[in-house]
Amino acid sequence: MRIAHTALWTRDIDAAAAFWIKYFDATVGEPYHSQRRPGFTSRFVSLPAGGDQIELMTGPWLSADACDERIGWDHIALALGTKAAVDVLAERCRADGCLKSGPRITGDGFYEAVVTMPDGTPVEITP
Repeated sequence: MRIAHTALWTRDIDAAAAFWIKYFDATVGEPYHSQRRPGFTSRFVSLPAGGDQIELMTGPWLSADACDERIGWDHIALALGTKAAVDVLAERCRADGCLKSGPRITGDGFYEAVVTMPDGTPVEITP
């Protein structure tokens, strides 16, 4: 058994797709527009060398004033392979204004940084 993909809602699917391409060298599929649910659009992000996928989803019903914390998945964590890779990506994100925290060793001993997608969704990066 394995996770086939993870999915997340975003208000700006094109900005979210560009984020995954720019920072994680992902490939992003063409938009799918649902015929059964008008306004629903999704795009699949494929991460390099692993086949892991993230489904980006959007729809006009998403609230612009949604609270940052809600019931459900909080973030995705991606292992980059080394501390140096975390440091390099964190610095790129700092320069672009999307580094939320770190890099640091957490209280429970993990090395991580947290970057944010254009809509504020957190992505944790680890070695």
